[in-house]
Amino acid sequence: MKELRETIHNANLTKTQKMIAKYILDNSADACFMTSTEIALKLGVSESSVVRFSRSLGYSGFMDFQKALRRDYQDKVLSISSSITVPSQRIAKRAKLDDNAEYLKRHLKNSAKNLESVLVGNTPQTFEEAANAIISGRHKYIVCSRGNSCLGDYFLLYLKHMVPNVEMTNASSISPIDHICNISKDDCLIIFSFPRYSSMDKLTAKMAKDAGARIVVVTDKPSALLAEYASVLLTVPVDSNNFFNSMVGPQFVAEALLDTISHKVRGVEKRLKKIDRYLEELGTY
Repeated sequence: MKELRETIHNANLTKTQKMIAKYILDNSADACFMTSTEIALKLGVSESSVVRFSRSLGYSGFMDFQKALRRDYQDKVLSISSSITVPSQRIAKRAKLDDNAEYLKRHLKNSAKNLESVLVGNTPQTFEEAANAIISGRHKYIVCSRGNSCLGDYFLLYLKHMVPNVEMTNASSISPIDHICNISKDDCLIIFSFPRYSSMDKLTAKMAKDAGARIVVVTDKPSALLAEYASVLLTVPVDSNNFFNSMVGPQFVAEALLDTISHKVRGVEKRLKKIDRYLEELGTY
């Protein structure tokens, strides 16, 4: 799929062809078994548009393109896509696909593919833009929920070491809506959102957008629930071979974003020395 993404990125596509490309990239496991007619009906375009799309990528026709898709599918057949969001359904699919005990190798393979997609789907300039939005924000609000909270906690800790006015919004006593009630156009919202998506996160993003705040969204694909609210969008898949998402890719994105920020701000060393001076009194070395 990495090669296909690169081919599509480098191709000169029409608006309709870009729509077809987006659907196929987001739904590759289904698209590789669909006919050109079925894809056309799904998207409301002509069958000839699907065929022309295939040829624009260098294939002789749709059948040739579909063979390439199927080869990719066979390579990742034991990966459960994040498009299946219900854990019980994901574990049921794994039971059907599992035919050997090499699950750790499959997990490594999935994680490696997710990692590879980070720099394929996001340019260095996008990380720079996200970092600038965060640094320039008067207040920085971090939004995450359930399984994504690990990312938020990690990002909170190290972002606080670099810039002031960083706040988490997942306190048990108040909702994120209460927490960002004073958000303004001078602030920045950072959201980690992966399936299963949260309607509370969506409402929080809407509130921030209505206020004119900059919004950095880290999610799994361009068609994700919160992507439309992003001022800056960073995408990374969380495909795994289990009922839970693989967070290796998102963790890398969080680290890469923090790394980018650390190269842009001053005073980090002074702040870390101050923190260490007090932590030593607690016996934390």
